[in-house]
Amino acid sequence: MFYDLNVPYSPDDPEVPHTLNFLAELGYTTIALSQTINGKIPAVLAPPPSPPNPPKSLQLLTRLNLILTDPAQNQRLNNLTQSYDLIALRPTNEKALLNACTNLDCDIVSLDLSVRLPYHFKFKMLSAAVSRGVRLEICYGPGVTGSGVDARRNLIGNAMSLVRATRGRGIIVSSEARKALGLRAPWDVINLTCVWGLSQERGKEAICEEARKVTALAKLKRTSWRGIVDIVHGGEKVNVEKPAPTKKGGPNAKVSSDVDKGADNLKRKASIGSEAVNEEAEKPLSKRELKRRAKKARLEAGEADAS
Repeated sequence: MFYDLNVPYSPDDPEVPHTLNFLAELGYTTIALSQTINGKIPAVLAPPPSPPNPPKSLQLLTRLNLILTDPAQNQRLNNLTQSYDLIALRPTNEKALLNACTNLDCDIVSLDLSVRLPYHFKFKMLSAAVSRGVRLEICYGPGVTGSGVDARRNLIGNAMSLVRATRGRGIIVSSEARKALGLRAPWDVINLTCVWGLSQERGKEAICEEARKVTALAKLKRTSWRGIVDIVHGGEKVNVEKPAPTKKGGPNAKVSSDVDKGADNLKRKASIGSEAVNEEAEKPLSKRELKRRAKKARLEAGEADAS
């Protein structure tokens, strides 16, 4: 199962049906349609309507991308988890990245690696996010379809720095492609991760296992209490259907009486057999009793001969 957890989506975009069909042809199974918001979160926010007639082989998820500049402006992240399947933060500076990795409640920290970043990645900061279950996302679309060679150069350099800082752990790879031309097949993405410094096994985990963990943890947060206790059964009373009572003299009564008689016969046979076993299991005769009976038998035989 291959995942692409960042596909920009707009209901009025004519390229969306072509992108989804091409993703299904490439072998992807789970797609996250993302919506991006810059600045303060609106008071009323809901996912856009789903695209009409999506491919049946694709599982569609909803995702919200927040451009994070000032963390104090985004304090309603907990309320958004019930509306969206995934919550992703895109920090623009080192302070926002530190806050997203250590404090804010999100599922993904997405980084735009196609631009020159004004800070360096630190192992302690990124490992804090991985230990909390937050994954770091690399999007190859802007670097592949970006303008000029600078976007590709920045993508390769920043991705190598991120892999080096995280020791290759907790990384997922998404496309963020707005058109079908910006998509790549799963094994092409794995080859890209090898260029960035990941092994082939870790590259496959980035679009399979690690992405699956993100969706599973996000679902657990929505359906359980703080991601720990999940209510499977609420303790409701279960109605058990009782058998209908049978009328006297009916056909069912005759069957039940026959069954009762058969049960009584079985009980009697068992009791008779047990008595017979008890009679047979008598105590053995002692030697004194055997001698007495033998002497009595000889006396009776002598008296018979004398008569």
